[in-house]
Amino acid sequence: MTREHNAAGRIFTVLIYLAIGLFSLVTIIPFIHLIAASLTTAEEVREKAFILFPTVISWDSYAYILSTNTILRSMGVTILITLAGTFVNIAMTTLMAYPLAHKTLIGRDRIMLLVLFTMMFNGGMIPSFILVKQLGMMNTYWSVIIPGAINAFNLIVIKNFFQQLPDGLEESAKMDGANDLYILARIVIPLSMPAIATFSLFYAVGHWNAFLNPILYLNNPDMWPVQVLMRQIVILSQGGVGDAADMGPEFVLPPEQTLKSAVIIFANLPILVVYPFLQKHFAKGVLLGSVKG
Repeated sequence: MTREHNAAGRIFTVLIYLAIGLFSLVTIIPFIHLIAASLTTAEEVREKAFILFPTVISWDSYAYILSTNTILRSMGVTILITLAGTFVNIAMTTLMAYPLAHKTLIGRDRIMLLVLFTMMFNGGMIPSFILVKQLGMMNTYWSVIIPGAINAFNLIVIKNFFQQLPDGLEESAKMDGANDLYILARIVIPLSMPAIATFSLFYAVGHWNAFLNPILYLNNPDMWPVQVLMRQIVILSQGGVGDAADMGPEFVLPPEQTLKSAVIIFANLPILVVYPFLQKHFAKGVLLGSVKG
């Protein structure tokens, strides 16, 4: 290899690193700005249009949004929907993917065709709303869990993952008298934990960030998840989530920008904390289930 090729390779590597660094800055600066804006004082907000490092750190916005149980109740609702919804998603997806992974299943190709059809077409918002209403799920948490119980793409990938497991495992278990549910629970699922963990996180993030379905199906404000409450604060500029009367006579109501930033950070912090611990399963879980058809 000539010196020219070595020099060109080094230049290309430097350019790649510069591009990655620039892209990283573009994605992380908005988060830094939100954190800084949520911790700054009213005076600094009025003086500066864009803040990356607050001069004086103030926790007034977080104290204000935690002064009553409005945010905490919404956070509890979000956690409930996320945990229950993710469990239903994984249970339903796994129970459907396991039989579809067997080529001996009668009508398997037709069922897969219907699954693929749902990836391209759906009934739409109004028919879905009418269906949920006629099923009596309005103003219940089931209305934001059941309609999206199975994601077609996740189902296909998990099915492909199951297909890659050795057939001898199931045959040996059946020779010992094990039924399909026992094989699924004790053999297939433990061996498929990378894929299960991956799509559990996919489902959990979807439920945590759910906005449209709660808006459509939950009319009771006490049942709103935190993302809907954020909409009331950020989009409609309604900052009345706390009680300034409980903060003492020296307390000053935080400015609108600071309050909005604090609510956004507070609402997204839990999922940002959990995400890095499960991120290692992403590439392995998706790639292992995306080879076979």
